[in-house]
Amino acid sequence: MAQHNAFYAQSGGVTAVINASACGVIEACRRHPEQIGKVYAGHNGIIGALTEDLIDVSRESDETIAALRHTPAGAFGSCRYKLKDIETHRAQYERLIEVFKAHDIRYFFYNGGGDSADTCLKVSQLSEKLGYPLTAIHVPKTVDNDLPITDNSPGFGSVAKYIATSTLEASLDIASMCATSTKVFVLEVMGRHAGWIAAAGALAGEGEGEPPHLVIFPEVAFDRAAAMARVEESVRQYGYCVIVVSEGARYEDGTFLADSGNTDAFGHRQLGGVAPTLAGMIKQDLGYKYHWAVADYLQRAARHLASKTDVDQAYAVGEKAVELALAGQNAQMPAIMRTGDAPYGWTVEAAPLAEVANREKFMPRDFIREDGFGITEACRRYLSPLIQGEDFPPFENGLPKVAKLAKHRVERRLPEFKI
Repeated sequence: MAQHNAFYAQSGGVTAVINASACGVIEACRRHPEQIGKVYAGHNGIIGALTEDLIDVSRESDETIAALRHTPAGAFGSCRYKLKDIETHRAQYERLIEVFKAHDIRYFFYNGGGDSADTCLKVSQLSEKLGYPLTAIHVPKTVDNDLPITDNSPGFGSVAKYIATSTLEASLDIASMCATSTKVFVLEVMGRHAGWIAAAGALAGEGEGEPPHLVIFPEVAFDRAAAMARVEESVRQYGYCVIVVSEGARYEDGTFLADSGNTDAFGHRQLGGVAPTLAGMIKQDLGYKYHWAVADYLQRAARHLASKTDVDQAYAVGEKAVELALAGQNAQMPAIMRTGDAPYGWTVEAAPLAEVANREKFMPRDFIREDGFGITEACRRYLSPLIQGEDFPPFENGLPKVAKLAKHRVERRLPEFKI
């Protein structure tokens, strides 16, 4: 079989384990030198392919690539850039094929969420129309855990572990001071449309009265009166109240509690901070002293507290992506399939991109408590295995040791392209 080159790129919001997937892809490619020659990475995601800004990953040492497994964020640079509609912006897709032709790239691995799956599918479709033999595989990643088919999305388990841990630790702080100080603590977590991360905060407590006392999901319309009544009841019964709220919390009409009025590069509404908004309601309606925090980038960058399950799965989908590509399974995504809860088991299987692209998986209603403010036992059974195990990075001088790439650039062969 002839040898050709591979291209890998990272897309969208990064995670604590996206580089573990990169490690899986690259190490798997290196095990098949008879089929895969060089591995190139797009600098800043798909933009690197469009502008022919390629990194020669083949020049990185085995030790450096191995270190990606315990390095958070996007080692090659990610981007929030969605390719336009293929019919009206065909030139962008044709440019990708031109770059791939110029560098003998026949394997395309795109590591991202739902929008990235759509891009990967479109690239696959166009390459087929143009008669260029390209195998395109989407490598799943999103902290939001909203990709369909796959049981869970790499990146989520580590965020879930961080949020559950942070909720537990902050709750102990509030409980110890509530008699004379703060009565209410609000933790805002990511999750625009799906409440999976907020649900993970509920793992911090199990018994009656254990925090968090309220979890506010995007899937349940926010009722201010009901929420305030629950806060007041919690403070009266337990002396304090801990709330985990998803950034995408919204009213019955679909309006976000914290809609800033702006949109991001993907056209999504930008949210202005639901934690201070909710805290303001508590102050106005109940008069309690409060504190609020926004987990923000900390939750998705916390590799020091990553779930071992998540790290293993992130690596496995990267590795499987290469296996699928070499087997000629075009326009597929390696998906995690759960084989059992106790003991927890999983495998990685192929899922067609046509059934993944631009689709979201929301919290099922039977995972949300009847009153809308917590999770059910079914949800707990689903979430618990995903945060299991520790996979600490090596430390040096008291801090995590991370991969430091040389990022050797590949010489450009094509005219400049404006995006």
